[in-house]
Amino acid sequence: MTKTWLVAPLLALGFMAPAHAAPPLVGRQIITTATVYGNDPCPTASNGDIVVCGRLPEAERFRIPPKLRKHKAERTEQPWSARVATLDDAARPERPDSCSAVGAGGQTGCTAAMLRQWADERRANGQRVGIPF
Repeated sequence: MTKTWLVAPLLALGFMAPAHAAPPLVGRQIITTATVYGNDPCPTASNGDIVVCGRLPEAERFRIPPKLRKHKAERTEQPWSARVATLDDAARPERPDSCSAVGAGGQTGCTAAMLRQWADERRANGQRVGIPF
């Protein structure tokens, strides 16, 4: 009994929908878009079709579309070696020789950490890193 009072209004709404038909299709009209460059003519329409032309300068004819062009400033890619170094730095506190109180043998890595910092500072200043033999 309780379910019938929910279903009845929904059925009534279906019968109250407007009963107008879609307009008949007399002839299909085709709309074509085209990009033309420089002084090239726009394609002509036939049989009542519509042609919409966008005009670009001649210098853009053989270029990559602007949406697909990448500028050096926008690139966020980094070399694989830099990714590995980032992952190594992230995992370093949990490994031995990490110069921290966390993990097994963490206290033994303080000298290695000092040498890594020294090498990074020399590389940043453009100096050579290594032992001359």
